[in-house]
Amino acid sequence: MTYRIIHRTTYEYSGPVTVSHHSARVNPRFTDVQSRRRFTLNITPEPAVRKNRTDYFGNRVCFFAIQEIHTRLEVEAISLVTLKASTPPALALSPPWNEVAELFRDPVSPEVVDPYQFCFDSPLVRTAPDLAYYARASFPAGTALLLGVANLNQRIFRDFKYDPVATSVATPLEEVWVKRRGVCQDFAHLAIACLRSLSLPARYVSGYLRTHAPPGKPRLVGADASHAWFSVYCPSVGWVDFDPTNDVLAGEEHITVAYGRDFSDVSPVSGIITGGGQHEVRVSVDVEPLSEGEARKQEWADEE
Repeated sequence: MTYRIIHRTTYEYSGPVTVSHHSARVNPRFTDVQSRRRFTLNITPEPAVRKNRTDYFGNRVCFFAIQEIHTRLEVEAISLVTLKASTPPALALSPPWNEVAELFRDPVSPEVVDPYQFCFDSPLVRTAPDLAYYARASFPAGTALLLGVANLNQRIFRDFKYDPVATSVATPLEEVWVKRRGVCQDFAHLAIACLRSLSLPARYVSGYLRTHAPPGKPRLVGADASHAWFSVYCPSVGWVDFDPTNDVLAGEEHITVAYGRDFSDVSPVSGIITGGGQHEVRVSVDVEPLSEGEARKQEWADEE
């Protein structure tokens, strides 16, 4: 399946901004099942400085600085991404979770040093006894790792209510735990904290999710949103992605943009400004499935 994604972030400032420095992580990744066929990043006003690099986690980042007075900033990312069908892993054939957890207790072997870094607390995700206790219900002794993670994924979906006004980007995980409600970012953080509390490596994934219009209704352009889920490391398989907001394994409708320890590593657009007063942020995302013919036209359009 091929998608065209338009992700637009607009900042409106009540006063003039004299200078601003930002980073944008909105460039979809290449993975075993995902290829990026086109990416364009439009920034208005035109930055005086613009540099691209790959961060520690392998995400593509654009750093830019605007050095003219402005009261509005727009960052528009246009991506063309193809995902190929893949066979989900056999959850019941994964190794027992307690054996996997034992691999990530000091000392660790060189083969698992990379996932080991995702066992530790991070800026927005802290392990806790209460979270370990909650997670343990999904992991009786000897339970296959991925079966246990699937059960945890299902329980978060069941026990926590999706509520877009209950939390903000700054809401701590402890508050989400108490309120039992939040959004995809919160549920991904919760699952990661639960798994890390059992010494299992888990990382945060940011991206997009294709949504479907109600039967008989047209697809609403720009009504989608950024999405988040989590990934757990399984020694016999590699990283496996789960979406607790929808109680599914991530698949052909999940477009991956960035990996990190938590949201603070993968914020789509962040930065600092001088001036500006109060500001309003508007974000719109449009995920549009394309036929192969339509996708090729999009590629050719860049060459004309």
